[in-house]
Amino acid sequence: MNLEKLENIIINNLKDKTIEVKRVFHGRGNFYENLSFLTIDSLNDTLFTTFYEENSLEVEIIKILKNIAIKNDFRNLILQRKYKNSDFFEAILGDIPEDFFVIENGLKYKIDFRNKNIGLFFDMKNTREYIKSISKNRSVLNLFSYTCAFSVVSIFGGASRVVNIDMGKNSLNIGRLNHHLNNLDTKNVKFFPHNILKSFGKIKQQSPFDIVIIDPPSFQKGSFIATNDYAKIIKRLDSFTQKGSFVVACLNDPFLTSSYLKDIFKEFALNFKFIKRVENPKEFISSSDENGLKVLIFEKI
Repeated sequence: MNLEKLENIIINNLKDKTIEVKRVFHGRGNFYENLSFLTIDSLNDTLFTTFYEENSLEVEIIKILKNIAIKNDFRNLILQRKYKNSDFFEAILGDIPEDFFVIENGLKYKIDFRNKNIGLFFDMKNTREYIKSISKNRSVLNLFSYTCAFSVVSIFGGASRVVNIDMGKNSLNIGRLNHHLNNLDTKNVKFFPHNILKSFGKIKQQSPFDIVIIDPPSFQKGSFIATNDYAKIIKRLDSFTQKGSFVVACLNDPFLTSSYLKDIFKEFALNFKFIKRVENPKEFISSSDENGLKVLIFEKI
């Protein structure tokens, strides 16, 4: 793809820009030839660009983005270079705000431009909406909760209680803040800073749950490796759930397909039936549905 075409795609996708989060260019998944290293998001008054790999086109792309940002009244143009070991972020226009949040489907989420992962994975938008739609009067277990966005939508959707578990204490603290940003009561929300694979007894004490969300990293050394550890959780689902419980199983490894998840359930969780796959937001297109996020729903029968 030439850069003139890239510029036209961005401009066209910004025509309906609002204060809500919007991905305006998604190069991941090799859908766009030679631009798989690039994503661009509209975050209210900030145009946010991520370079996943070093590339000779970077300087020209930044020139295009600066011009677009000025013409579309963005206050900030922030770059994230994920290929670097430090100094990930740079403000090309404006500043890097310290107190910043985004809005998705009317709910607020804290964004931290000091971390490689800024606080919200935008490709999960449809999954958050789905969980909100099924949460009323249900208990929710949110595994690998990160900044607890699933907990926010669950409580907003009327969940009776939510248990969030993640190794990152700072992420859980941001999770608490995300609830308060939306004026949500956390008296029925718990935040446990635990290694999930070493906390099955603790989880069982809190069981049973009507909804179990499994959203792990694909590969995090010392914490979770999908090919080794996903099955360990699936094996335990029976003791965490009851008849009619739903499991939201997420996988974002481009080398593992949705069939991988289905096969694990068939082997280790025979009393769970596959219900459906949650569609990814249309902005997150790729050359194959299996290259990107896979979210599968199972129900205990």
